[in-house]
Amino acid sequence: MILDREENNLIIPQNNMKKKILVIDDEQAIRLLLENFLSESFDVTCKSNGREALEWLEGDIPDLIICDIQMPVMDGYQMLEQLRNRSYTKHTPVIMLSSHETSKERVRSYKLGAQDYLTKPFNPEELEEIIRKNLNPIHYAISW
Repeated sequence: MILDREENNLIIPQNNMKKKILVIDDEQAIRLLLENFLSESFDVTCKSNGREALEWLEGDIPDLIICDIQMPVMDGYQMLEQLRNRSYTKHTPVIMLSSHETSKERVRSYKLGAQDYLTKPFNPEELEEIIRKNLNPIHYAISW
């Protein structure tokens, strides 16, 4: 979706357009992996930290965000708090990525408003299924 700041309205793309995914990760290898894997099905934009992502979000709104937790400048938790405090991103699904598999990290992510949490290294097919579940929650629930 695109935000028209002058009119303060969302411009909703036509159905035949690819859904937009914003990937935020400081590791270039992860950004490239995700971009290569997801770009066939989705319109993917990558940013290396939360600050860059917030600047990009001033002019465009993705359908879903994949965000690393440990990043310089602004970490994933700070980014998630910023997203949830903005009217135009408060409902955007966020999948958190982390190299730490602890219940504490997972619970903190959920409490801040993340829809899902995935640990690195991750199975790309699992990530794609999580993305589809978050982009089409009603369709996904019905297909069960």
